[in-house]
Amino acid sequence: MTDTFATRLLAWFDVSGRHDLPWQHPRTPYRVWLSEIMLQQTQVKTAAPYFERFVAALPTLCDLARAPLDDVLALWSGLGYYARARNLHAAAKLCVERHGSDLPRDIDALTALPGIGRSTAAAILSQAWCDRFAILDGNVKRVLSRYHGIDGWPGLPVVEKRLWKLADEHVANPDLPDARMADYTQAQMDLGATLCTRSDPACVLCPLQQDCVARREGRTTELPTAKPGKTPPQKYAHVLWAEDADGRILLQRRPPTGIWASLWTLPQTEDEALAMQWFDAHLTGERSRAQALAPVAHAFSHYKLQLQPLRWRGASLRNRIGDNDDLRWVAREELATLGIPAPIRKLLEASLPLESCIPES
Repeated sequence: MTDTFATRLLAWFDVSGRHDLPWQHPRTPYRVWLSEIMLQQTQVKTAAPYFERFVAALPTLCDLARAPLDDVLALWSGLGYYARARNLHAAAKLCVERHGSDLPRDIDALTALPGIGRSTAAAILSQAWCDRFAILDGNVKRVLSRYHGIDGWPGLPVVEKRLWKLADEHVANPDLPDARMADYTQAQMDLGATLCTRSDPACVLCPLQQDCVARREGRTTELPTAKPGKTPPQKYAHVLWAEDADGRILLQRRPPTGIWASLWTLPQTEDEALAMQWFDAHLTGERSRAQALAPVAHAFSHYKLQLQPLRWRGASLRNRIGDNDDLRWVAREELATLGIPAPIRKLLEASLPLESCIPES
């Protein structure tokens, strides 16, 4: 076999690649799909325990399709980017309706499902069925940008198009056997995750170092070109932590679209005045006894958010909660069964003693 990009990469993978990831044993279409969705915006070491918990609760695509969205979000809680979980659930239902309760073995049918783009569809096809498709996730973009010396931020359409062309050319090479497409796909991701890292790449150990343009020209710190800098805006909000006489916490379901869509969280307002108005509209109790807790900072992909919690004890609702209301009292032992945003869960589970609260001025 000719010493090519693919053959050198596979030789390295056989010795140094990751062969014990939970979704590899067994490597089924459902498990591959779930892992690929979890690995969007998330590292393997973080995703692995979530994957194992998820498949233990919902071992098949049909189980996922039948599960209530609340159960899916609870299993996802803490992993972030919750649109992935909502899309996963919606896609499973569509697979049951349109594809005989299986993932379709077709690139166009896969990309038509919610949450599955071209690279994710290709990763599913190549790893689940060894079909010959190129992937282009963040790791592969970095490897190809350095190996071929491609300038420009990979997120730009013109640069991404060039990288897709190179990725397709490598896959089309006859020295890459069909039977090894799953390994080749995994090898690219492993190389980017373990050697060709964003900072301080281990070029001396890289199987591609001989022909890597970035290494030859001393440009590994320059490639891939960084995204043009932009300071994310800072936003502020207040969250209302109300507890009734039994210690239950009042949670509110977020709208079905937007940040933290469909998750259960503490009621949130833009400022303190609106928080007091919300209290007067929904709750009874000693409003003046609100306790201001330490602020909670959280970073989204496009802005930063600082939450100011206000805590009341011994509160009660003015009106009975109806079946269609997006409010519910939740006992502490029930928190683990709900999809709750990570910063809110961390706040609630901290169980700060009253003495640590700062009295409202």
